[in-house]
Amino acid sequence: QVQVVESGGGLVQAGDSLRLSCTASGRTVSRYAMGWFRQAPGKEREFVAAINWSGTSTTYADSVKGRFTISRDNAKNTAYLRMNSLKPDDTAVYYCAARSSTNYYPKTEANDYDYWGQGTQVTVSS
Repeated sequence: QVQVVESGGGLVQAGDSLRLSCTASGRTVSRYAMGWFRQAPGKEREFVAAINWSGTSTTYADSVKGRFTISRDNAKNTAYLRMNSLKPDDTAVYYCAARSSTNYYPKTEANDYDYWGQGTQVTVSS
């Protein structure tokens, strides 16, 4: 079993930056791909970014490409989502997810992930 805990959310203004953290514990999480998803009120959960187990491959949703950066530190069992130039449309609950995989390309579908955190709220005011 893997436990996933997000942190770092908050209330910011448009144009500000924020860094989310996702700490995983349990099994050998260094062999797990990590993904970030978000869900805004009244909308379905959507993919944001993902990183493979070694940190050598990343992928992003078009809506965040160039503004968000996903990274990981396997020594700390932690993945990060750096969010720059935040917009009100980025307001959502952000979820971190883990998937046991040593594939080079990380998955972008929520159904591909096995373990989920409780989410952290990000609110961007205009």
